[in-house]
Amino acid sequence: MVIQILDHINDDIKQIRTDVFIEEQGFEVEFDDIDDIAKFVLLSIDGKGIGTCRFFPGEEEGDAHIGRMAVRKEYRGQHLGAKIMIAAEAAIRKEGYKSCSLSAQAQARPFYETLGYAAEGEEYLDEGCPHIFMIKVF
Repeated sequence: MVIQILDHINDDIKQIRTDVFIEEQGFEVEFDDIDDIAKFVLLSIDGKGIGTCRFFPGEEEGDAHIGRMAVRKEYRGQHLGAKIMIAAEAAIRKEGYKSCSLSAQAQARPFYETLGYAAEGEEYLDEGCPHIFMIKVF
């Protein structure tokens, strides 16, 4: 297993996000201008991209925002998502951020809570899918 922090999106990341968010979950707006400024975490096993997320400066001073967290369906249940998040948080802390926020799919809320994130506010819809804003202060 290899975890990389990249300053650009690559074909492995694009394919993981296409497979998970567009093909599996039915989202239509997957790629955006944030991909031009974000940094990316890529987890690979035997040279194959398995999971990813991106992070970028959040709306609040000192906050980094994590998004597009995805693990290929056949690799779920192996705690790989937690490994991706831990790597992202380490990179975020190294850059001097004091907190980390994310917009979690409501069904993933328990996963993020196990990593120390706390929900704030009410659920909202993003492309028809319930989401909740969550934050973790370092």
